[in-house]
Amino acid sequence: MPLRVGRFTLHEIRDCSFATDGGTLFGPVPRREWGKAYPPDEENRIALMSRCLLVDSGERKILVDTGLGDKMSLEEQRSWQVDRSQFDLDRELVRAGTSREAITDVVLTHLHCEHSGGTTRRRPDGGTELAFPNATFHLQRRQFRWAHHPTERDASSFRLEDFAKLEQSGRLHLCEGETELFEGIEVCVTEGHTVGQQLLHIGGEGVEVLCAGDLLPTAGHLKLAAQMASDLYPLTGLEEKKMLLAEAVETGTIVFLPHETRFAACRLRENEGGVEAGEIVSF
Repeated sequence: MPLRVGRFTLHEIRDCSFATDGGTLFGPVPRREWGKAYPPDEENRIALMSRCLLVDSGERKILVDTGLGDKMSLEEQRSWQVDRSQFDLDRELVRAGTSREAITDVVLTHLHCEHSGGTTRRRPDGGTELAFPNATFHLQRRQFRWAHHPTERDASSFRLEDFAKLEQSGRLHLCEGETELFEGIEVCVTEGHTVGQQLLHIGGEGVEVLCAGDLLPTAGHLKLAAQMASDLYPLTGLEEKKMLLAEAVETGTIVFLPHETRFAACRLRENEGGVEAGEIVSF
């Protein structure tokens, strides 16, 4: 069942499952700790979900992130263990009663390929086109600039073909820091994972939802020490996570976790060591 938040109806949209190296995902946390909840395969890869969020106000249909997309080679798909046998973005949009053409807005938390790969799609002639032809795309200006000139450390996370069409499309809205995108939908900016990542706060009638991006990709990352080895500024990310988790516990905010395999979202509760998933919220 979808989740009602004030005037909004929320649907999780699953693009695919995929796999990545567990050590990269959990950084300084030992395998003996994260491996209990996320058992690795023989190559130390763990299963993850590529999960987007559809926010429907009636007037607007807003998609948060676009998944991995369809442009990976067969070799890359095998390496990432991409699996769309049970669901994909198009089938999930149909399940939610909509389509690519009906999406009015796409909000990109950041431009790493597992979050923005579906922004463009392959044409029959091998070229690319915008995958949501009637949408306006919302992104932080600093992230857009960074993605065009990343460092050697994070260059492999960006694929120009995912977002090169945006600048010439006339459909790109570059945000400048924290802002209210629409009534009831605000973005805040975090810097620890990548420069200018934007998280969404969706609120109404006493219910708050946070789309946490890669600051909190899985429930395992509710542990403060669990930070991706690929985070650009881990100490900054640690402080951002502390503040965000404390606020979410206090307000009862539902936290949407884009790469968690077991559930889409949860409320948080304190435990002796910090914070953990409490009430599971599926939609």
